[in-house]
Amino acid sequence: MTLSTKLARFALPMVSALALSACAVGPDYVAPTPPSASSGPFISGPLKSGDAPVFAQAPVADGWWRLYQDPVLDQLITDALAANTDIRVAVAHLEKARANLRGARSDRLPQTGLNASGDYGRLPASQRQPGAPREDWAIDGGLSVSYEVDLFGRVSRNVEAARGDADAAAADADAVRVAVVADTTRAYADAASGAARLNVAKDIVGLLDRLLDLTKRRQLAGLVTLLDVARIATLRDQRAADIPRIEADRQAALFRLATLTGRAPADLPEIAGKRSVNLEIGQPIPIGDGAGLLARRPDVRAAERRLAADTARIGVATADLYPKISLGGSVGSTGNDIGNIFGAGPLRWLLGGLISWNFPNQEAARARIAGAKADSQASLAAFDGTVLNALEETETALTRYAHALESRTILKSARDSAEAAAKITRAQQREGAIDSLQQLDTERTFAEAEAALALQDALVAQAQIDVFRALGGGWTT
Repeated sequence: MTLSTKLARFALPMVSALALSACAVGPDYVAPTPPSASSGPFISGPLKSGDAPVFAQAPVADGWWRLYQDPVLDQLITDALAANTDIRVAVAHLEKARANLRGARSDRLPQTGLNASGDYGRLPASQRQPGAPREDWAIDGGLSVSYEVDLFGRVSRNVEAARGDADAAAADADAVRVAVVADTTRAYADAASGAARLNVAKDIVGLLDRLLDLTKRRQLAGLVTLLDVARIATLRDQRAADIPRIEADRQAALFRLATLTGRAPADLPEIAGKRSVNLEIGQPIPIGDGAGLLARRPDVRAAERRLAADTARIGVATADLYPKISLGGSVGSTGNDIGNIFGAGPLRWLLGGLISWNFPNQEAARARIAGAKADSQASLAAFDGTVLNALEETETALTRYAHALESRTILKSARDSAEAAAKITRAQQREGAIDSLQQLDTERTFAEAEAALALQDALVAQAQIDVFRALGGGWTT
């Protein structure tokens, strides 16, 4: 019988075993179904600010920050996505997960090995072949091949689990990108809001400086007392004390912006801190619906993929209850020099199979199955919790933004009324119709209303960014 015939006869049962290898033990994964109510419109979607709608049912825009139409912000986002350290960490974790997936897939292929050795020695006279030297080289080389027959799906389930882990790592990286884009936009908005608040604070101090100067002249003319001067000076100093705090907050926002874009604080472009107008989108925000939210949110995708991976690991653990079958062979040759190895040296070959089975004591395998099932149940609970948390975060962000707009409208009306009252009292004070205490109270009210409106503008910008962050995504096409 020729060698080829023997190999064919040996390969026949191997092919038959491979035909059965599609039978994988363990549960087949079925994606969980979110609550039916989560797929509809958001509860807060119809909210309005006055008569104007706050939100639109259109899909969330890719590159949502471009709705601000600010080229400086666009460049900062590009820098952050390219150089942010948190993104680099997430990408490294993703590469590791993909490497593990490649390793799991390699188990589907035959495992090969080459070996070679060379020794020089002397044989006892009793072991020497007639006519052969007692001292000589002994050179050996060979090739071995082994293959695990995945009869019960251990390998395929392991690949399935590794793929789930890699998909979850990719979703985690997306979640980091969403957070970095939102944080970068917020830091830029905080710096711009800080500059706007700083301008308001300086304007108020400038106004009070002029009022203080006027009051001092009136005191010299005997029209008011030193107490009136002191009261105006106190209010002026109180408002001036706001300036260092606002400036510190603005600088902190710029430092945070530098870190988010992968820079040292000193390396942040000067233009990043030039904006002094609040960052805001002057149109209804596109929010989509609940179904789009759950498909888009990276944390929901990551939770679903981890559930798939843990479900596959039940099959990996279950496969340990059954025999593990491996087929293999080797070929090699031994001679006293390399020419004999590849030429006329003695050739050896070996074909065979191996069955290993932990039986009858399978308690350890059953314990691993129970542990894998518990992990799967925990992942399912985590998925359900992630879905509910995503819906809660989004509805909360939508509601807070709508009410922040409503608060700003009220504060703007209050500021306008306080400003009108301040103008009236200034005219009355010049005519001597009211005393300085009444004017002081009016000026304090106007200063507080102006500062409150500037702060609310900043809160509106933050709430707007929180909406996009809760919607999850829109950072890439």
